[in-house]
Amino acid sequence: MSERAVRPDGGGGTPTGRFADFGRPRRVDGGLKARSTRGAIGRSWWSRRFLEVLESFALGTRLTRGRSYARAGQVVSLDIAPGAVTAVVQGSRPRPYTVHIGLSAFPPEFWDRIEAELAGQAFFSARLLAGDLPAELEELFAAAGAPLFPAGVDELAQRCDCPDFAVPCKHLAATFYLLAEAFDADPFELLHWRGRGRAELLGRLRALRAAATGAPAPSEQDDVPAPVVAEPVEGAPVGAARALAGLPSTPLADAADRFWLPPVPLPDRPPSLATGPDLLLRQLGPPAPAIGGPGLVERLRRAYQAFGR
Repeated sequence: MSERAVRPDGGGGTPTGRFADFGRPRRVDGGLKARSTRGAIGRSWWSRRFLEVLESFALGTRLTRGRSYARAGQVVSLDIAPGAVTAVVQGSRPRPYTVHIGLSAFPPEFWDRIEAELAGQAFFSARLLAGDLPAELEELFAAAGAPLFPAGVDELAQRCDCPDFAVPCKHLAATFYLLAEAFDADPFELLHWRGRGRAELLGRLRALRAAATGAPAPSEQDDVPAPVVAEPVEGAPVGAARALAGLPSTPLADAADRFWLPPVPLPDRPPSLATGPDLLLRQLGPPAPAIGGPGLVERLRRAYQAFGR
């Protein structure tokens, strides 16, 4: 649950009152800068999906307040742990602000069940051992009753010790953007936030695959994680070959008719996010009185609803 009330203007307008007195943020030497210098942030499906989910909570306008902070390197540090993301963000005051974003980690017994599901399908094992998160993973978690991404804004515990009481403030928003890019750089950080780190997850998958195929138990060298890629890879990666090495071989003459078929049925791709037709209007807020104000928003909302039907 967010621990501060939303500002009456939704947090997206020009600061007024005591917030208007704040100057530019203090420059940070060696701060964490977003790699994206323009346009949208997030390259992989999992980071884009994370930001898409946040925007579906009508946080779009308030999120953009922190994009310039993320690109200017105002985030001093970012740490991801099971159930909690903490960051230090430099604002206009001498002392930087401390940010906390909480999301419940899944319990160990749930991860045991998920790991058994993943190890039972070569498709998932190969992709994960290659350092990639397949899009079908989201549906697997949803089917298990524990969505990978938050289903509502009340699942996120957002805290910042700055004086702004908008949720998220620009320091929280900057952290969200840097968090999405951290997921780009290492997709296992998303799973780590949910309670299972890379080394433990991959070690469990190798052990379960070995037990199922009768192959020797993986050595410590086998537990070295595969190189991380933020984009889907082309061709057959080395990690996939290592994951499939324990499968029984089949003579080519017996498998020719099934050569292009997957070894196990692939799950359906996850459904797209369902949103109302007026989501964009809720994110942008009312226009200036000179071009119609709230009355224009209501007319556009009715038009969008008609087009949506």
